[in-house]
Amino acid sequence: MARSTNENGVRPARRRRGGSALVALTLFGSLGAATADAATAYITNEKGNSISVIDLDKLEVVKTVPVGERPRGVALSKDGAELYVCLGDDDTIAVLDAKTLKRIGELPSGPDPEQLRISPDGKLAFIANENDALLTAVDLATRKLVGTFPVGVEPEGVAVSPDGSTVVNTSETTSMAHLIDWKGQKVVANILVAARPRYAQYNPDGGELWVSSEVGGVVSVIDPAKHEVTTRIAFDVPGLTKEQIQPVGIRFSPDGKLAFVALGPANRVAVIDAATKKVVKYVLVGQRAWQLEVSPDGKYLLTTNGVSNDVSVIDLAALKAIKSIPVGSYPWGVAISAQ
Repeated sequence: MARSTNENGVRPARRRRGGSALVALTLFGSLGAATADAATAYITNEKGNSISVIDLDKLEVVKTVPVGERPRGVALSKDGAELYVCLGDDDTIAVLDAKTLKRIGELPSGPDPEQLRISPDGKLAFIANENDALLTAVDLATRKLVGTFPVGVEPEGVAVSPDGSTVVNTSETTSMAHLIDWKGQKVVANILVAARPRYAQYNPDGGELWVSSEVGGVVSVIDPAKHEVTTRIAFDVPGLTKEQIQPVGIRFSPDGKLAFVALGPANRVAVIDAATKKVVKYVLVGQRAWQLEVSPDGKYLLTTNGVSNDVSVIDLAALKAIKSIPVGSYPWGVAISAQ
């Protein structure tokens, strides 16, 4: 089965397992630790095999640590104490202490885990296993596998409804969003979307499911109750070809009124009125904008820019990029803790 591309559109050769996955987590350089009460962003560097830690008060990297082979998807436990990192070329999910960044365990995973989501109650992790065409469910307390669901070819995006009842997995090659009734333990819908869906995100009230399609160049808005696409949001950036506009990461403002979509090599984040589904602004960021996250106070939106090796900080009040923060090689994922 085909392996996924990195942010530069290249399918990297598979590295041998072992080695760096077990390396002691030491600092690169003598950068200081984040202040105890600062919100903290964790950035996975796909080709740097590391995590960069950003203090969101200082808006600067305060620590970089090695983590394992090809880190991509990243998430925090509900209490913020543990950090979960998908290590695609180590075929595992590393569990780190979020404060010390020491490795304290692993979650079972099939080949090439790419993205994961934590259930709203904090009890389960749902993992997309790209090379196995499976969605894997893991109990976080026991760190044991509790379920697998066959989905389409090259599953990638994962989302969980706000009430925890439905889990979504997108498949790149099949171009579908698969809706899984978690309590009923069955797939209830396979919804066709535009080519190469990469990311899925429920809006805050769970009434809509948004799915980005990198090759199709649109975001499909799905009614999760009727299991149908209701709207397709297209993008038009002056001076760019349609092939340069590749939607990937999606996030909503805390009040749900705005949606933000990373547009890949268009080097922009689209700001969308969530009610009208109209683009209201394109914010220029770094090269190959990939994933997004909103700070807990709703002040900032962070984007990982895979080719320029930086993170852009967008001021959400002004809808303007205010800083570029250099990180490691090919930043991919981002998670933010309250402190």
